[in-house]
Amino acid sequence: MAYQETLHPVLGKVAENIDKVMVGKKDIAVLSLTAILANGHVLLEDVPGVGKTMMVRTLAKSTGAEFKRIQFTPDLLPSDVTGVSIYNPKTLEFEYRSGPIMGDIVLADEINRTSPKTQSALLEAMEEGSVTVDGVTMPLSQPFFVMATQNPVEYEGTYPLPEAQLDRFLFKLRMGYPTVREELQVLDLQERSRPIEQIEPVITKEELASFQKEAETVYVDRSIKEYIVDITQQTRHHSDVYLGVSPRGSIALMKAAQAFAFLYSRDYVIPDDIQYLAPFTLPHRMILRPEAKFEGKRPETVLQDIMAKTKVPVGRSMSR
Repeated sequence: MAYQETLHPVLGKVAENIDKVMVGKKDIAVLSLTAILANGHVLLEDVPGVGKTMMVRTLAKSTGAEFKRIQFTPDLLPSDVTGVSIYNPKTLEFEYRSGPIMGDIVLADEINRTSPKTQSALLEAMEEGSVTVDGVTMPLSQPFFVMATQNPVEYEGTYPLPEAQLDRFLFKLRMGYPTVREELQVLDLQERSRPIEQIEPVITKEELASFQKEAETVYVDRSIKEYIVDITQQTRHHSDVYLGVSPRGSIALMKAAQAFAFLYSRDYVIPDDIQYLAPFTLPHRMILRPEAKFEGKRPETVLQDIMAKTKVPVGRSMSR
């Protein structure tokens, strides 16, 4: 990451905790914290064994949040996610037994291995912050963060996420393999103990919720908003794009930029924030035309082309 600014004094400690467990993944840690601050969620697409589960567990332990894991399988039912009402013969009433979605930080592991009906059970929780069981709507605890994972290699027996579901994720990230030096460091750390067992909370859930509210107050100049809209508008008119970024995508990019600026102890957004975050926020919201796919083009490369041609705001004050 090109940023040389100093992380928020408190939230930076969370990133340090993750760095103790996940060697060489500071960028992913920063983006995950950004997503939480923006009240968003993350889709982590990568091969097995690169530390996706460890990342979420470390994040939960560092914030004192309740961690829940949902292993998605073809036979998983929506009620296995949201919970179910069970009749109690002693009280003669139905009692709600909560599902794993009622945690603070939830790992939705291999989300593309379950049916679309069960995938959709996450929609209300991720978008509305509540779940409905037997007609009764129950709010989720705050903060609430979902990190979903999927394997990009093995597609047999999977159900690709529909566009409506993809659009609910603030970021789509890839961790990648470690370098030789980083992998050797991982072996050294894991030789006699598990680093995650040494992790202690550095902030409370209440502090994290307070930071989320503070991040919403970060100033976004009119020129920055115009810059965001210029980018998203071009995705809708590009010759290689069948379906461009929706207004929800524009809002997501602005909210992510506010959270990112707050994470770096700024009370205003700068163009560099937009340029850094757009590749994680917008490509999964774009659908290319079949002929563009046939030519080997990807949403990420199309977005790069768009941003290279978009005028960057300069010469105007970005602070209050």
